[in-house]
Amino acid sequence: MSRHDKLVQVLQSVTGKNSLPGDSESLFDAGVLDSFALTDVVAGLEKSFGIRIPDSDVSPRKFDSIERIETYLQDHGA
Repeated sequence: MSRHDKLVQVLQSVTGKNSLPGDSESLFDAGVLDSFALTDVVAGLEKSFGIRIPDSDVSPRKFDSIERIETYLQDHGA
């Protein structure tokens, strides 16, 4: 399974939404994520990708879109 597919699976699992916005669209503006769901997404990413995301990195800006999350994962060896 590709990193992208795994990421989409985590987002769908945490949010309970089967339909997600386009990769570059804001997950927050689309109503998919809010600040409470972001912590659940981060926990899901840590579990699925076997990484540790420091609290200092948990911000809506870094996790605003599928594209940004994927870049973050790539930059952090996931």
